[in-house]
Amino acid sequence: MASGSSSSFSGSRSRSIPSSPPPVKCFHDEIAPLRTVKFHGPTLGKRFYGCPYWPRTCGYFKWADEVDEVKELQFMLFEKDTAISELQYEKECLEESVKKLKENNSKLEDDVNELALENAVKFESMESVKADKKLVFAMLLSWIFFAVVLLIK
Repeated sequence: MASGSSSSFSGSRSRSIPSSPPPVKCFHDEIAPLRTVKFHGPTLGKRFYGCPYWPRTCGYFKWADEVDEVKELQFMLFEKDTAISELQYEKECLEESVKKLKENNSKLEDDVNELALENAVKFESMESVKADKKLVFAMLLSWIFFAVVLLIK
């Protein structure tokens, strides 16, 4: 973001990627606890994820062995959200940098215009002094010529 340098964003913010995927969430966007079937039947002892608001649930239910795909997709979504957030932050920083550069550019343009005006005034003054010197030189020559004419007569 410093003026005149390349973007300082590459590598400036370390991506924090968790070592494990985020927890499974139900349709309430709450963490779904891992439970075990306790009723006698073919699924006795099988583990599952369900809504934490049981018995008034949102209807979320997944067997634990089926969750790997869901966790993987949730993790991929998390990574994408993180990347989007980082890009949004970078965009905001770049927009602020552009704003500051435009302000600086405007100040520099004003300074250039002011210097151009000062130079124009100095140039006019120099031209006037140059004309005055020519006039003084012409008068001096005319006096010398007049003195020479008077001396010759």
